[in-house]
Amino acid sequence: MSVASSIRDALLPRRASTQTWMVLTFALFVGTAVVGTGLYVVLVLRGEMRTAMQETLRNQADRIAVQVEQEPNPVRRGRIVDNLTELRDLHIALVTPDTTYRPSSRAVPSVPADTLVDVSALQGMTDETVRFARHTSDDGTQFFLAALYRPSSNLIVQVGQPPPPLYRLAQRSQVVLVLGLILALVLALIGSFIAAYQVTTPLTRISKTARRVAEGELTGKIRVESRAAEFQDLAESLNRASDTFREKIEELERMTRLQSEFIGNVSHEVRNPIFSISGYLEALGTPGLDDEQRKMYAEKALTNLNRLQNLFNDLIDIARLEYREDLINRSAFDLKNLVDEVTEMLRPKAEEKALDLEADVPRFFVRADRSRIRQVLTNLIENGIAYTNSGSVRCRVQRRLDKIRVEIVDTGQGIDEDHLDRIFERFYRVDPDRSRESGGTGLGLSIVKQILQAHGEDIHVESTKGRGTRFWFELPYESEPEAVEA
Repeated sequence: MSVASSIRDALLPRRASTQTWMVLTFALFVGTAVVGTGLYVVLVLRGEMRTAMQETLRNQADRIAVQVEQEPNPVRRGRIVDNLTELRDLHIALVTPDTTYRPSSRAVPSVPADTLVDVSALQGMTDETVRFARHTSDDGTQFFLAALYRPSSNLIVQVGQPPPPLYRLAQRSQVVLVLGLILALVLALIGSFIAAYQVTTPLTRISKTARRVAEGELTGKIRVESRAAEFQDLAESLNRASDTFREKIEELERMTRLQSEFIGNVSHEVRNPIFSISGYLEALGTPGLDDEQRKMYAEKALTNLNRLQNLFNDLIDIARLEYREDLINRSAFDLKNLVDEVTEMLRPKAEEKALDLEADVPRFFVRADRSRIRQVLTNLIENGIAYTNSGSVRCRVQRRLDKIRVEIVDTGQGIDEDHLDRIFERFYRVDPDRSRESGGTGLGLSIVKQILQAHGEDIHVESTKGRGTRFWFELPYESEPEAVEA
């Protein structure tokens, strides 16, 4: 873990708000940068300025020492010092083993005589030595001092100089720079607070909306008043996710209702035949029945048993179609032969009701599961016969581009619009009494829908009350296979 992270964790509470966290984090890093820059300005830059001033004074002391050493006369040395003091605004002092010389009073002597000069030290010095100091006079004037010992002439030259204008400018620049850094820190904190507010406000609204969604309120929308495209995209994504979750929940609720209805219908459909079989078997055990009555009870019990068997077969088919897509074995076959086969099988039922069963089918090949499509045709044609009292039931086939459309049209009683959306639900009956009298389980149309969906197709219906009903679906067209020579 970095030092910045440790300091941040120590300063911030465990559950600090995002806005506080952002402001303090920003202040931590910006403040570190400002303090570092300030320390550099105060310490490093000031040290560099002092070093430059000391080098300047030493160079001046060297030049003065060279001029003085060339003049052995003490009087003339004093004049050189006076002239240099007046011309260069310097405060110069010379120390030799015999003489200590300073400028006259009119040369503005403001540096005390014993600042750096020590005559007794001349006896122990052997190498060239320089010393530096700062001095403040009684009137508040500051001086930078340098004392240079020259072993060649056994001479000490002390040079004092007030801070030059450039040095004062650098000092003022330091102050201005430090104030500017403090102002920059304050402005940065204000800017970080504004930026954090702009960031955290949309996030707070999104968080509140997400909390409402988690509590079950799925109707609200996230509205973000921000120009940032990222927040707008996030709000749109969350709204889409909320809509998707709401749709899924509604679908689950609908499926739960259907499942409850399905379980109730199954129990009802199973219980009726079982009770009937139990009653007929009980009647068969009654003494004194003749053979005709026994035969009647046995036939009715067998009919209900077949009905129960058909119900379980249909339920097994639905379950297998829902969970096993590999039950559909596609192959190319002649649809005309299949339609003729089904109509011939169901023609006796149509003749019992004096109905015309027609099959207007050209020769077309399709790619599908022949046995499953046979089941579809059987259920649809049987359904048409069951609900048609007079007229006809027709099966028509025509090609539409790369599809073959199959239509089952009857002239029966028709279906109300209120029932059209539900006729493919399991155990749903438009006329329950008639359906049970015909031996239907209420699963025929549901099986038709499952089979066609397993083929990737849909079943369609349209009906007019009192005029008849039309079912249709489509299958993939397949070119007629070439005949194989013997």
